[in-house]
Amino acid sequence: MDQDETPAKPKSDGHTVGEPIETLSKDELEQRLKSLSGEIDRLKAELDRKKAHEAAAAELFTGKT
Repeated sequence: MDQDETPAKPKSDGHTVGEPIETLSKDELEQRLKSLSGEIDRLKAELDRKKAHEAAAAELFTGKT
């Protein structure tokens, strides 16, 4: 990525944490749960990847985990 390029803004699924949900239908709630569950899985996978990278670096540079 060039310095003058800005990263693409993530696509919003229309959900804002803490917003009222009482007016959403069952289908809308199920869709949000599916979408957010997928996002949680993606976040956990990235966190695991970063932890593994950090542990590998610590092992390489300090000999400790």
